[in-house]
Amino acid sequence: MQDVVTFLKNNPVHFLATVSLDGKARCRPFQCAGELDGKLWFCTNNTKEVFRELQKNPFVQVSATSPDFAWLRMSGEAVFENNLAAKEMCLQSPLVKSIYGDATNPIFVVFYLKNVHAEIADFSGNPAKVYDF
Repeated sequence: MQDVVTFLKNNPVHFLATVSLDGKARCRPFQCAGELDGKLWFCTNNTKEVFRELQKNPFVQVSATSPDFAWLRMSGEAVFENNLAAKEMCLQSPLVKSIYGDATNPIFVVFYLKNVHAEIADFSGNPAKVYDF
């Protein structure tokens, strides 16, 4: 898992793919807040379409790439949890802090991914590194 966390931290713009409410693919920029208690955490707002999409179908894929053309592809199931420590971790981001203010904001929600399958690969010809957690 640490290789995945490091890759995400070093390449902070990720793309989260969901199934939209009309059943079509939807991809948007996102950011992983970090690892806490062996889980990768993300945050959003419970008034956004992405929240409604994840309530209907929690299966996602996250993709990120590095400047040297390595990439991460990770799939899992989003699990929403009212976790104050995870919210505080998310609020370490100045952007998140500017949007939500504090952990008690009623629209501020966090989720982690379970049953994660991740691959880190590049164009070297070497096999991808595979992680399941």
